Amino acid sequence: MANTTHKSVRKAVIPAAGFGTRFLPATKSIPKEMLPIVDKPVIQFVIEEAIASGIDDILIITSRSKPAIETHFDNHPDLETFLASKGKTDLIEQVRSIGQGARIHIIRQKEQRGLGDAIRLARDHCGDQPFAVLLGDTIIKPHDNQPAGLRQLLDIYDQRQASVVSVQHVPPAWIPRYGIVDGPADPATPDLWRLNRLVEKPSIENAPTDLAIAGRYVFTPQIFSCLDQITPGVGGEIQLTDAMNLLARTQPMFALAWKAKRYDIGNRTEYAKCFLDYALSRPDTGEAVRQHMRQALGLS
Repeated sequence: MANTTHKSVRKAVIPAAGFGTRFLPATKSIPKEMLPIVDKPVIQFVIEEAIASGIDDILIITSRSKPAIETHFDNHPDLETFLASKGKTDLIEQVRSIGQGARIHIIRQKEQRGLGDAIRLARDHCGDQPFAVLLGDTIIKPHDNQPAGLRQLLDIYDQRQASVVSVQHVPPAWIPRYGIVDGPADPATPDLWRLNRLVEKPSIENAPTDLAIAGRYVFTPQIFSCLDQITPGVGGEIQLTDAMNLLARTQPMFALAWKAKRYDIGNRTEYAKCFLDYALSRPDTGEAVRQHMRQALGLS
């Protein structure tokens, strides 16, 4: 059964320990979470989404090859002094504001043993509290006048006091890339499904739906005991989807097709689209980029 004691979600976990092999050679020295979208790294968008959703305590799980993530969210007095000497006070405020609004903690995943293992490392930090998970290589852009992506999940959690994951409808060709959810639609809430099970990267023919997990989760603390009970899967990794299937058999779990666009930065094409979309939306770059696109496409 779901926890009957109402607890709001104030903690978030951001797994960011993977090698990012699909972005080699760039990720040999730059974490994929630090790839820029114009002038802001991917993981800063993720942190800002969490803060905008009401999270004030964030644990980032990194690896030994990613000190740049910790450095980005640390103070940089030498840089601030340099900017002050040049009279660039607006940039000083930009640097100081990075990550403000939440306490940010960082631990390392010493071995690459999968997403489930990374989440398991958050047990001591989260304790018996519900918590959110935001994949560090995924940017969520809500539709106009909609709350932040994670906030949409938290609203469902507040109503149901049960774990909830984000999903999106994907074209058939994408189905084998993702975990796909199975379960009935909720009659009381549009775009919400009772999650009965997840199927990891099924074939198009065997997929129960076209609803793919989309990089954001809210869990009750019972997910930790489920992670303890599963055995390693392919490559010796602890699969989060296996633990979620176990959790769904013991307490209610939901899937929300949110009102937002997802950019999977682990995919080169999606990264390029994300960069371009944000460049087009900015007042300082939008018109110049739009003009360049017209020229490049032979439209002007």
